[in-house]
Amino acid sequence: MNDPHAVRILFVCMGNICRSPTAHGIMEELVRDRGLENRIEIDSAGTLDYHEGALPDARMRSAAERRGHKLTHRSRPVKPDDFHHFDYVVAMDNVNLRDMKPFMPDQPFRAKISLLMDHLADPPCAEVPDPYSHGATMFDYVVDVVEKGCEALLDEIVGRHQLG
Repeated sequence: MNDPHAVRILFVCMGNICRSPTAHGIMEELVRDRGLENRIEIDSAGTLDYHEGALPDARMRSAAERRGHKLTHRSRPVKPDDFHHFDYVVAMDNVNLRDMKPFMPDQPFRAKISLLMDHLADPPCAEVPDPYSHGATMFDYVVDVVEKGCEALLDEIVGRHQLG
């Protein structure tokens, strides 16, 4: 998307194979459902480049597919330019926030930094848990909380930028 007036959102987790691509995929669907795909740009990235170019974890894709979501994003690492390009950089947990700091430019940048759960009035958890080392129920739980967080974030963005 090359619209200079588009609102740009970047979701960030550690490897960009579980939580952030889930948020990316869910937010794309929500944006499309509201007819805002030409007004909002979505991407995701990881603080580590271990999985660069990989599809989301198969367990995460399965959990998302059970809820009707298709995750097709290819993993990429966070870049310093992301903080100038995106209006919102949304991390999944506090470790991700900390691990983004080395990528942040010294000069002022445009991105507003937040945790996804901070956008909910009554979040089910403080952070989106990393399901990577857990069983299937944790992947399902991540889809649940990410859906809620993305809906709240989109409502906030639509209101703030008068997109509705």
